[in-house]
Amino acid sequence: MARMPRKYVVDEDEVGVYHCINRCVRRAFLCGTDKATGQCFDHRKQWIQERLEFLAGQFGIDVLAFAVMSNHLHVVVRNRPDVVKSWSDDEVARRWWSLFPQKRKPDGTPTDPRESDLSMITADPEKLAEVRKRLSNIGWFMRCLAEPIARLSNREDQCTGRFWEGRYKCQPLLDEAAITACMAYVDLNPIRARIAETPESSPFTSAFERIQGQQMPSASEPPRGGWLSPVELAKTDASEPPGAPVGRASDRGCLSMTQSEYLQLLDWSGRVLSGGQRGHIPSELPPILARLGLSEAGWQSVVKDFGRLFHRAAGSPTSLAREATRRDQAWLQGTRQSIFVKPA
Repeated sequence: MARMPRKYVVDEDEVGVYHCINRCVRRAFLCGTDKATGQCFDHRKQWIQERLEFLAGQFGIDVLAFAVMSNHLHVVVRNRPDVVKSWSDDEVARRWWSLFPQKRKPDGTPTDPRESDLSMITADPEKLAEVRKRLSNIGWFMRCLAEPIARLSNREDQCTGRFWEGRYKCQPLLDEAAITACMAYVDLNPIRARIAETPESSPFTSAFERIQGQQMPSASEPPRGGWLSPVELAKTDASEPPGAPVGRASDRGCLSMTQSEYLQLLDWSGRVLSGGQRGHIPSELPPILARLGLSEAGWQSVVKDFGRLFHRAAGSPTSLAREATRRDQAWLQGTRQSIFVKPA
């Protein structure tokens, strides 16, 4: 079945959370160890993570979770047109210059823009409005992520052609239960793939970055993971103030739980998925599941089979039914599974 046009999936003018997946062409291990030749391309995972971190500081888009695998990439993002709207014209122009500089230094990094460079954008109201809109557009975010990685990889391989497999997949996450389950699904990708045993030994994931960020940073290095969206929802939406590009779009957060609670939930979920016998379910976890309207069995099923159960959107049966109505469809896959259940 053909994919639905993106304009019917993503509402660019409204804040929303989306699960994006990009796969390497032919699903080859172009970011891992090539099974045919034995050549290792793990360093490209670092390229992707560094590019994600850079884009998080330029776009009005919160990065909630990510996982870079050997042949595909998961990113959970939230577009923030409301944040971009608060930026000054000069701030919009500076961020766009950082993404698409007209002049570069010998090392390839953008030069500092002059006033005349910025005025090429700010003096044209139509262009400025278009650039402002693009800075919270998920399609432009994914384009700015995928294209440089493809060029670097092709240059390294001394070849031309596609690196990524067609369009990225974009899946709306309609409620907090879906967001929580999808973030856990993404963070546990290396464990399900049996290339890591624990979240703290799973580099190139948001869980690894958050865990590393909790450790005492050295005097010479900033804390890890500061570019990711905080886990805990803020009582007020404290967006970063206008000015020079910052590490992330906002401090809003994404879940009704602390980072510690999320990591405990992730650890428990990983133990269930791997069938291990280590430890026991922490006593504070059932209240978290209850608050999200999830049963333990339902949670295990959705984290294990998230990619199979949900396709065009993810959420509770009520949320999916509402989204189907918005799209003028009878139903969406996942509605009839009743994976998410309402608390008694």
